Parts: sequence; C-alpha cells; structure tokens
Amino acid sequence: MDERLFLIVGYDGAELLDIACVTSALHIANRIGATPPYRTVLATLGQAALSCDSGLRLEAQAVLERVNEPLDTLLVAGGLGHERAAGNPYLVSHVRRLAPLARRVAAVCTGATVLAEAGLLTERRATTHWMYADRLAERYPKVLVDPDPIYIRDGCVSTSGGVTSALDLTLAFIEEDNGPAMARGVALGTVAYLQRPGGQSQISMFLARRSSDDFVVRRTTDHIAAHLSGDLTTGTLARRAGVSERHLSRLFLTYVHQTPAQYVRRARTEAAAHLLTNTELPLSAVARRCGFGSTESLRQAFLDRYDVPPSRYRTAAALGS
Repeated sequence: MDERLFLIVGYDGAELLDIACVTSALHIANRIGATPPYRTVLATLGQAALSCDSGLRLEAQAVLERVNEPLDTLLVAGGLGHERAAGNPYLVSHVRRLAPLARRVAAVCTGATVLAEAGLLTERRATTHWMYADRLAERYPKVLVDPDPIYIRDGCVSTSGGVTSALDLTLAFIEEDNGPAMARGVALGTVAYLQRPGGQSQISMFLARRSSDDFVVRRTTDHIAAHLSGDLTTGTLARRAGVSERHLSRLFLTYVHQTPAQYVRRARTEAAAHLLTNTELPLSAVARRCGFGSTESLRQAFLDRYDVPPSRYRTAAALGS
C-alpha cells in the first residue's frame, strides 16, 4: 500500500475544526514518518466549495460522485449544516455507496446524523455532540446513542463527540495504524494537553455542575467537589443542606439526573482520573484522596465508568492513547 487515502465528506455548514483537526493531525503524522503516508482529500457534491459555520470557504479536492477507488477511511464532518446534509439524498447515497470501499467509516460530531441517515449506524453504539444526542436518538431509534464518550468505535464504524474530539478520534486512528509512539508524537505536535481515552466524558461534571438552577443542588455539589475524601453519604449531605434525604434525592434527580450517591461516585472517579493522569501518586493515595475506601473500590469505579482499571487508564494516558 503506497498511501492511506483519507476521504473527508464536506457540505455547506460544516464545522471547520471538524475538518482541520483531522487533516492537521494526519499532516503531522506524515511529517514524522507515518508509513504509508496519509493522503487527505476533501470531497463535496460536484466538488463545490463549501461555506463553513464560521463563514470561511474551503475548496474541495474531489467530486464526491466520482470517487470510486478503495479508501482507507471515509469520514463525514459535522457542523450546523448536518441536518440539511442528511436530508440530501444524493450526498447520503454516495456516503452509503462509498462505505463498503473503506477499511473504516467515521463521523465527527454531528456528522453522525449523515451516517445514521445512510443506515450505517443501525444497531451500533454511536455518539455525537452532546447537544444533539437526544435529537439523534429520537430521529434514529435503531441507533444506540451514548452522548457521553469522547468517541466510540463499534466495529469498523467510529463516531466522535463535539468539535475537538475529532483530534482524539484521529489520534486513535494514527495509533492503530502506526503505534502509540507515533500518536503521542502527533499529540505533542498539536500541543494537545493529552490524548484522551475514548471513554472519557465529553463534559466534565466539574464544568457542568454549576449549571443547576437550584440553590440547594449547587451548594451541595460545590461541597462535594471540595470535600471528596470526606463523609458524603446522602444522609450527611441532606443534613448539611437542611432538607430530608428524600427531598435531596428528588432535587438531584430533577436537576442533575442522578441520585446524590451516583453523583458523588462519579465526582470521585473523575477526580481520580485527573490525579492518575497528572501525578505519580500510587493508587492507594489516589483512592484515599478521592474518598474511595480501598484501591479495589477505586478499581471497580473505573471499570464501571471507563471500562478499564485505573492502572490501565494511567498507562494509556502516559502513552497518549
């Protein structure tokens, strides 16, 4: 194989970052020795220039209707124009036609809508930008939508979350093709803080926790974040908030869609993930600082949340995978 042909399907209203994260990462991979090299091609219907969400225009390099050669990767970009693109039967039919020619098929962000319309996500786990996940699930009930992960790989079909998660998915492809050292080199080249594991949440709860409109919930989640190693049982939290356990649980289910205990466990797990990727603390110290009673309870929380034990999560982060 002389090259890996990476075909990106674009349309008016595509998000520039959805495209640029992919092409820039692959370009850096080529510069540091990807073998065989990647050839990225932006294809549109009729090879028409596309207007991005930001207003910038991109020139296409190929006529989508005329692409017939084997592909390494077929990737559909996301963007505000995704529903209009999914409603274009010509674009969707060519995506469907090209899928069997590709070793792997992918979508970035809301590009998942086009794959779903083409029937390529039926009975598969898939993700998309968290803001559009409910819409995708409602419109395509046979797609197993999970709005949480950075990206999901189900067989030969991959989908990613919003915007910059395109970089995470592309780094995962580079690792698959060229190994973890190459992926880490590309991550360093893009000055990415860390190549995030696919199972990591699109939105950290520590960024989202202040979005609640309820004062009791805000005050309680602030307390949880500041006292992870303390007594955070529902009874203790309810007494501190001056409400009954039942009322606190009802408020949490209404405003954060989790019970207090579920929220505490997730907060502790996310905090532990941060310590594992940013410190050299032993697992026992991480467990203690984050309020887990033992390394075994920390391990079980990671298996439930990230599908990997904490030691493997740390190793993957260190390798940039």
